[in-house]
Amino acid sequence: MSHPLLIAKNDHTEIFLLPAMANRHGLITGATGTGKTVTLQTLAEHFSSIGVPCFMSDVKGDLSGISQAGGGNPKVAERIEKLALSEHQYQAFPVTFWDAFGGGENSMGHPVRATISDMGPLLLARMLELNETQTGVLNLVFKVADDNQLLLLDLKDLRAMLQFVGENAKEFTTEYGNISAASVGAIQRGLLSLETQGGDKLFGEPMLNIEDLMQTDKGKGVINILAADKLMQAPKMYATLLLWLLSELFENLPEAGDLDKPKLVFFFDEAHLLFNDAPAALVDKIEQVVRLIRSKGVGVYFVTQNPTDVPDKVLSQLGNRVQHALRAFSPRDQKAVKAAADTMRDNANLDEAAAITELGVGEALVSCLDEKGRPSIVERALIVPPGGQIGPIDASQRGQLIQNSLVAGVYEKTVDQQSAYEILKARTAENTQQAEAAAQAKIEAKAAAEAPAESGGLGGLLGGLLGGATSAGGRKREGVVEALAKSAARSVGSQVGRAIIRGVLGSLLGGKR
Repeated sequence: MSHPLLIAKNDHTEIFLLPAMANRHGLITGATGTGKTVTLQTLAEHFSSIGVPCFMSDVKGDLSGISQAGGGNPKVAERIEKLALSEHQYQAFPVTFWDAFGGGENSMGHPVRATISDMGPLLLARMLELNETQTGVLNLVFKVADDNQLLLLDLKDLRAMLQFVGENAKEFTTEYGNISAASVGAIQRGLLSLETQGGDKLFGEPMLNIEDLMQTDKGKGVINILAADKLMQAPKMYATLLLWLLSELFENLPEAGDLDKPKLVFFFDEAHLLFNDAPAALVDKIEQVVRLIRSKGVGVYFVTQNPTDVPDKVLSQLGNRVQHALRAFSPRDQKAVKAAADTMRDNANLDEAAAITELGVGEALVSCLDEKGRPSIVERALIVPPGGQIGPIDASQRGQLIQNSLVAGVYEKTVDQQSAYEILKARTAENTQQAEAAAQAKIEAKAAAEAPAESGGLGGLLGGLLGGATSAGGRKREGVVEALAKSAARSVGSQVGRAIIRGVLGSLLGGKR
């Protein structure tokens, strides 16, 4: 059984996080600059040391130092001395870097990709900020694609599918319901906006294999770090990507029951972005995932500024708490401080609401679950410093780690198999060919119908009578009437004969007398 993890300490108490209770989830809160990131690093290192892999997003770009042994930081040395941590070790931890915009020359990690089909209409609608009507149309498009066995892998597949459904809306209305052209157009514009933000790199194959997030190296859990400084410029994309990863873990991992330590710990930094303006259906899905994923052996730790950023039905699932300082400059802030204090198990010797506003950097109110799953009495304590380097590594160090990673070369090359775009494009080309062939056949049929009329009837008769024909030697043969006329003219030279000839010709040619 894994030994308890010392995460905080004060003059009279050591606070431990029990690995067997780590999959009961947790919450790390506090204002900017109060020490949340260092707490996050400390927890990840502790989990890694007992063989538990972790996933975290590096929002500010300074978590990469976990890959290097610490030392030389006077504040860390001071904290170690103050807490009398005689067994504290500076050490590096195994790291895999990921990048949602990866694959290029300046990539910060291995590419992270999802397929459109795997992301699903609910999460994609959240990423595109669609309203209810537009979300309904997007669901319909996914249904049509499924019924026609059309794979949706990347953005061009979805665009092609939207165009196909929009152009054939009347055919789908009876079976699937009304399809608004305005909604199709709004979704297309959303996809265009997503692409300008780099979202086209997020979708495609090879898709991330969740198993690659759950590796160990020499007995230590691999810490997966997603480069999120650029991704944070598109907050909805960031939050949706992390929620998709969490959903993939939930859907693909088998039931594990109660374990002595988690299979994976997932840190959801800037968690407020997940819930801002989130529709009720999405919040319900998040609550369901958080509630049930524990049985899959996954612990989820939300990191945000204030507990009120997290809906109550999700907050109630988070048993392990680390509350850093909050500032109470306004009535709203004071209300938030009181709410934060009320979410922890009360300590009779501590005024939690007052303490929250007085905490120094690296200091926190900490409450963890005991062996029976009960929250411990909250304590004011200093967070144990990490063993890895605090702060970022340089580009050459990162590049070397990416090259030597356990998944090096697996995701760098994209795969573009036949999917909706290629199938619909081929179908359109075939329909165009058939239409052109039909038009040509119609032209030829019309020409064939007109040809006999030109060679027969009165025209044919006149041609035979007047135009004559061409002999095998190329000389033009005289027509019957023309030869008759010439013969009559030669034999009858009188005026009466010419009149007779004119009469004959007139009767044959329909002339007037």
